[in-house]
Amino acid sequence: MDLRAILVGNSDGIGLATTKRLLAAGWNIVGVSRSKSPIANPRYEHHIIDVSDIRYSDQMADIVMADPVDLCIYFAGIGELLDPSDMSDEPRIIDVNLTGMVRTAAAVVPSMVARGRGHFIGISSFADELLSSEAPSYHASKTGVSNYLGGLAVALRPRGVFVTNVRFGFVDTKMAKGSVQPFKMGVEKAVDHLEVCIRKKPSRYAAPRISIPFVKFRKFVMLMGG
Repeated sequence: MDLRAILVGNSDGIGLATTKRLLAAGWNIVGVSRSKSPIANPRYEHHIIDVSDIRYSDQMADIVMADPVDLCIYFAGIGELLDPSDMSDEPRIIDVNLTGMVRTAAAVVPSMVARGRGHFIGISSFADELLSSEAPSYHASKTGVSNYLGGLAVALRPRGVFVTNVRFGFVDTKMAKGSVQPFKMGVEKAVDHLEVCIRKKPSRYAAPRISIPFVKFRKFVMLMGG
C-alpha cells in the first residue's frame, strides 16, 4: 500500500531529516517550504510556498486534492529574541508558528475526515508551558500550537483521524537559541521520536523526557515570582 505524506517546512533541520527517513521507508513525500530542497528522488515532489503567503491555503488545497494524504507534519517555525526597540518580527513569528499550522490543518484534515483515516502532527515545544521575557512571541505561539492540537485531537479521534502534539526540548538546529540549552538532542534522535509518533499515534508526546522535571521546576519558579 502506497503511503503519501505532506511535510511542511522540510528543507532543513528536523523536517529534512524526516523526509529522508520516510523516503527510505518507502513513503511518497510532498515537501512544502519557502526554500529549495536538496532532495532528488522519484517519490519526492517539492513546492516552494511561504506558509504566511495569502495564497498558501489555496495552494495546499490543490496539493491535497491531487492525491489522498495519509500523514501531514507541520515543521515550519521561526523564532527571534525580542528587541523592544524593533518589534516588527513579532507578528510574523506568531503567523508562521501558529497560524500557518492552523491553515495547514484546515487544508488537509477535511479530506482525512472524508476518508475516515489520517494523521496530523504538529511540532511544538516545552516552551508552551513557560513565560519568556527573551522570546515571548515564540513561547506564546507554541502555547497556542499545543492547545490547538490538543483540542483537535479530541475532536477528530472519533472520526478516525489522529492528531499528535510533539513537544521537543532543545534540538541541535538553527532554531535553538539562548545561552543555556540543557539536554539538547541531535536531529536524528528527534526523527527517532517522530517515527514512534507515526507508528503509535499518541495525542501528546514529549522528548527528551529527562527535560520534563526541569521544565516543571522552571514553571514553578516563575509562578513563585522568581
